[in-house]
Amino acid sequence: MVLALGYLLAVEVESSFYQAKLLHQYSERLVYQVKPQPTPLTVYPTSGPFDKRMGYVDLPQMLPKLLAKGYQISEQAQFSPQLLQYSRLGLFPPYKEKTQSGLSVLDCRAQPQFHFQYPQQVYTKVDDIPDAIAASLLFIENRELMGASHYHNPVVDWPRLAKATLGQITSAAGIDAIKGGGSTLATQIEKFRHSRDGLTRSIKDKLIQISSAMVRVYHDSELTYEARRKLVKDYLNTVPLSSAPGFGEVNGIGDGLKAWFGASLASVNQLLQQPHTQDNASARGLAYRQVVALMIAQRRPSYYLLKGRQDLEALVDSHLRLMQQFSIAETALIAAAMDSKLAFVSRGFHSAQSRENTASRETKGVNAVRIDTAQKLGVDLFQLDRFDLSINSTFNQHLQQQVSDYLHGLSKLDNAKREGIIGRHLLSAEQLEGVIYSLTLYQTQEQQNLLRVQTDNNPQPFDINEGSKLELGSTAKLRVLVTYLDIVAELQQRFIKMTVADLNKVDVEQGDNITRWVVDYLIRTRDRNLARMLDAALMRTYSASPEQVFFTGGAQHVFSNFSTKEDALTPTLYEALQGSINLPFVRLMQDIVSYSSSYNYHGSVAQLLHNDSDPNREQYLRAYARREGGQFVSRFYRKYHKQNPRQRLQNFYQALPNNTDRLAAAFRYLQPQASGRELKAFLTSRIAKPLSDKQVNRLYMKYGESKFSLANQGYLARVHPLELWVIKQLNQADDAGLQVSLTDLKQQSQDQLLAVYRWLFKTRHQNARDVRIKVMLEVDAFLSIHQRWEKWGYPFDYLVPSLASALGSSGDRPAALAELMGIIQNQGKRLPRLKVSQLHFAEDTPYEVKLNPNVGDSADDGYAEQVLHREVASVLKKALANVVNQGTAIRLSTKAKQYLPNMKIGGKTGTGDNRIVTEVKAGRKLSSVAINRTATFVFYIGDSFYGTITAYVPGRQADSYRFTSSLPLQVLNGLLPMLAPYIKRPEAMCLPDLAQNKA
Repeated sequence: MVLALGYLLAVEVESSFYQAKLLHQYSERLVYQVKPQPTPLTVYPTSGPFDKRMGYVDLPQMLPKLLAKGYQISEQAQFSPQLLQYSRLGLFPPYKEKTQSGLSVLDCRAQPQFHFQYPQQVYTKVDDIPDAIAASLLFIENRELMGASHYHNPVVDWPRLAKATLGQITSAAGIDAIKGGGSTLATQIEKFRHSRDGLTRSIKDKLIQISSAMVRVYHDSELTYEARRKLVKDYLNTVPLSSAPGFGEVNGIGDGLKAWFGASLASVNQLLQQPHTQDNASARGLAYRQVVALMIAQRRPSYYLLKGRQDLEALVDSHLRLMQQFSIAETALIAAAMDSKLAFVSRGFHSAQSRENTASRETKGVNAVRIDTAQKLGVDLFQLDRFDLSINSTFNQHLQQQVSDYLHGLSKLDNAKREGIIGRHLLSAEQLEGVIYSLTLYQTQEQQNLLRVQTDNNPQPFDINEGSKLELGSTAKLRVLVTYLDIVAELQQRFIKMTVADLNKVDVEQGDNITRWVVDYLIRTRDRNLARMLDAALMRTYSASPEQVFFTGGAQHVFSNFSTKEDALTPTLYEALQGSINLPFVRLMQDIVSYSSSYNYHGSVAQLLHNDSDPNREQYLRAYARREGGQFVSRFYRKYHKQNPRQRLQNFYQALPNNTDRLAAAFRYLQPQASGRELKAFLTSRIAKPLSDKQVNRLYMKYGESKFSLANQGYLARVHPLELWVIKQLNQADDAGLQVSLTDLKQQSQDQLLAVYRWLFKTRHQNARDVRIKVMLEVDAFLSIHQRWEKWGYPFDYLVPSLASALGSSGDRPAALAELMGIIQNQGKRLPRLKVSQLHFAEDTPYEVKLNPNVGDSADDGYAEQVLHREVASVLKKALANVVNQGTAIRLSTKAKQYLPNMKIGGKTGTGDNRIVTEVKAGRKLSSVAINRTATFVFYIGDSFYGTITAYVPGRQADSYRFTSSLPLQVLNGLLPMLAPYIKRPEAMCLPDLAQNKA
């Protein structure tokens, strides 16, 4: 009986007949099915280099991030009960793993925009592998793989396993013995791909590898011949070969040849498949030696491929002699390999694919998609490109390419003349190559703003649409006008139910002209219709005189118009927008500041000052400090708590103007331990005019630590004092290694909150009170204005507390202006802006999941956020259309009528001349140095499209340019023939036939 069992066991070991049947029957139930909804019945891997690189390990963390960003799972793989149980045991699911994978991006027409594959060089078919490579691999790693039985189990090589086990036992007993490895190709592949760090750390790891490999081998069939052949291909494509300088992680023989020897897999294959001749002997021998070297190096790749290269050469020679002895390959080939020597490359190689993906003009839109996706997932671009992920973008790549080619062509003289961009307020022939142009175009569709084009002619990866802070000049007037109309609508809602008698009793603070006008309008007209009130609000007149000196930003300033012909005008706001006249908007901003700092505006500090004799003022002060001061603490905490001390200081200082005293006061408060030398270095980096040691020492002593109260520090720096305090507290906590929560900070701030406002009541401050109050109220008002602007997509954390913000001094971004125009275009609703319409992870794997943007069932389900009154958006669209029909954008009108007849077009122009002022006298700038020059047009076209077009010159060279917004308007004229077919047929934007017809 024992002999019979032994005989049957021996036969089974040799044939694997019964295990083949049992394992195949079991593995057939280890399946998954893609369901059209989310499912919890999926087990994701927790480790393994292959699973980590493909993104499978990180999916449980990435999916919630995408859901929080407005995406929803539309399809997801669901495990069968058997596969669920199997995976929970820590075993690796059997499925057809991908030889090669990586990020692919398709445009909205399903045309390829980007495709990255990793590894870059692989065998896609078993038959492509030269016999010499396959035979050598089997000789070195798994000689019994291609056994005679059709059912042969390639996972366990019983003689090798017995020898390895015996070696481990004798070694554990203290007996010297030769130890061998028991791993086959099948178990090594499981280890390389799915075990933690690609290593076997315990007997449990080995058992998991063996079990998973056996199930995988028999998953498709009881017969294993094809599975065994595939193991050879998978091993060659998978084997880890360390990390090469300049190349990164290396996996597979193909990438190993490129990374370590500078050879291509195709050329090596071609050489090894050729007949051996005297002419190719040397090249064939070297190619074969390189492949054998990589097969051997996998045992200790970080050593053999870097520091142990001489040892590797010796091992290769010894293996070649053995292979010659056993006739593993042609004798002449082995002899040629033994005569050659390895030559490692001295620098890393990047594939041509990688270079194209980062440097070509075609990648501007793609990079926007990649960066957007990487940020949503919380990964870097290197990781993203290696994910098993397909993205459907919202771009129209054909149109993107057309626009990109056009913008690049404008640097050529013939093109520039043809497109009419040479002339007054435009460019000279010598200036053509210095200008960067960019276009952003969105299409509104199904409660989403879909980015269709985002490109420029900048050869650098820097994106001026989303990665910049630019002075975009008069486009800021649009933000000011939106703010004004929003306030009018706000006041209308507050007073609409009052009777005329009640309205006559409203106490309006002197200087609060907006509230005064709203109240008077309601008394005079008794008209409660908001749209008509807004139309009337645009008919209010403001002087364009530049003669007034404005106290703003803590000092006196004067402003001028673009043309002196405008100085004597008193236009309506409608006319001022049409002509982009500066002074009416400066005065309108002054009214907005007065409203935002008046006691009629809920939350203003002016409410504390309205009645000095109120016996309850201490109670008011405490309540105000807790409410408003606490809000400021919260706001500044959110702004800075995720930053490190260096980032906090850098971001704070960048928001301050280049004023010596203001910078010095802030520096000495925030960095009290810094030396005078450090103060000088800091000021020198910001101030163009050099400072002497004596001047720096005076500033150092003047603003010394503890010389001023917190309220005074805020006044001196012209910032909210609580911003200084929050930064200092966070930095001190970080330096001490402590964590400070918002709750902790609010508790610590109680004394500071009272101190910041209490000085206003002290009679000994009476003489300086008026000036101090003006400064503080203005800072307070601009913080309130900033909160409005944030709702409408303003991208920065801070507004310069100066009326100059009405003319663009606070900076902006073209993409942010486009978002504001999108709100106006979409009836005051802030819709999601999308670059990605679908993410499809791990297709044809057990981890497959597909996500799409969560579009609400209706416009009123909360998905579209109403951030502006519909009536305000409607009035603004009409006013902006007038800018094109009769105003500063009239240059666009003729071409628009030709290509887009009967299509409403509106927008706002702006020119920014960004300079560092080097000398000021009596509020007037006497000299300055150019930093850059910009001209922008933010626009809407019809009811579906909006965007921005910008011309930009960086650096000191901008000093010689005098172009205005006429330049981007003229460029847009040239683009209209390309854009018009899509604008006239919005539904055709993503149809392939229109693009092909235009090609």
